[in-house]
Amino acid sequence: MVFHLFSTLPAYRDFGLLAVRLAAGAIFLAHGLQKKAMWKMAPSEQMPTNMLVIMRILSIAEPLGGLALLFGFLTPLAALGLGIIMIGAMYLKMFTWKTPFIAMNKMGWEYDLILLSVMLLLIFNGAGTWGLDRIFFGW
Repeated sequence: MVFHLFSTLPAYRDFGLLAVRLAAGAIFLAHGLQKKAMWKMAPSEQMPTNMLVIMRILSIAEPLGGLALLFGFLTPLAALGLGIIMIGAMYLKMFTWKTPFIAMNKMGWEYDLILLSVMLLLIFNGAGTWGLDRIFFGW
């Protein structure tokens, strides 16, 4: 009985893709909008010019990518861009800040790894049935 239930789950794949898209889209939209304050900042010792420029770019890219995921529009492309951002975040945490995988006093890079994994899922599976990709491109 239980095994039969699991064998029917692939028929509901689109529900899973929708849930993942909505969650990830909301996360990237919220985190990107948080960064819009960077446009009022001046470079400082804590936030050098090159990092400030990157944060400003992310304040545009993350909300746009998040909206694309929420609506299921150009999903593989948006997921690719957001995945690259997550690789950059992981690199920064691992090699520049020397943050461990899990840290008690700050966020480790486990969060970034799961978001990267979600982006890989969306690159390879697309938006599913309930997305604009299906309407505009037939994917």
